Amino acid sequence: MGPNLIDHLLYEPEDSGILWIKFNRPERMNALIGSSEENGTVAKVGEYMRAGDDDPNIRVIVLTGVGRGFCSGADMRRDTPDDLKGENFIGNRSDREGPDSSREHFFHGFTKLHRDISQVRKPTIAMINGPAVGSGMDMALHCDIRLGCENTRFIGYQQLGQIVENGGSYYLPKMAGLGRALEFAYTGHLDAQRAYDWGLLNYLVESDKLEETTRELCGRIMRTPPMVQWVSKRIMRASLDSSLENTMVLTSNAGGILNGSDDADEARRAFLEKRAPVFKGR
Repeated sequence: MGPNLIDHLLYEPEDSGILWIKFNRPERMNALIGSSEENGTVAKVGEYMRAGDDDPNIRVIVLTGVGRGFCSGADMRRDTPDDLKGENFIGNRSDREGPDSSREHFFHGFTKLHRDISQVRKPTIAMINGPAVGSGMDMALHCDIRLGCENTRFIGYQQLGQIVENGGSYYLPKMAGLGRALEFAYTGHLDAQRAYDWGLLNYLVESDKLEETTRELCGRIMRTPPMVQWVSKRIMRASLDSSLENTMVLTSNAGGILNGSDDADEARRAFLEKRAPVFKGR
């Protein structure tokens, strides 16, 4: 069963096994609506991601934007759309009072969203068709793989007095190195070529080849047993904050479990029979 859908965020599963989640406010460069509110974009991205993760027919989840932008982050205009009238927020800023209200608003909205993306077991791809600003950049960095084009930009909120968010502060030093991460923290802008040179983008292609390249990558991903991908993802993400010894234990344990899976048997049979395998994730 899929999620409850909203107009400003599209949920488009395909029979191919690809789920497209698309920010759909092209007139605002796909700026977010709200934070932890039930129908706010922030809450719905997490809901859509979890629905795709739970759907046995979905193999890869692609996050992208409609129109010229990927996601321009918080909507600085702060006017409330009709489907969120009466929700407990003003634009993208909490109307709760108290010295800790901003932190609570961010933690229960954006931080939860970023955690939701990082904890999805299936492969996640950010197809960054345009500017990824603030939380838009953060969501892209939390995905496993990023594809960009000449229109791709990573932009922070430094000029508005805000620091790089969760994923930026965590992943940037690991992906690009501390010096480059601090350069972004100090300047707040990164074009497509430098993002690719720094290792933030797996692919940099022309905009008219972006979807084609993404689909081709999804096809290659789906030729591998899903459990291998799920376990590899969890081990590699855990190893970012672990030791070689712990990683060796995890891989040793996982190898034996995977070897006895139905998908491993199917992979071996398909190889011997020279046919395409049919994996079921078990």
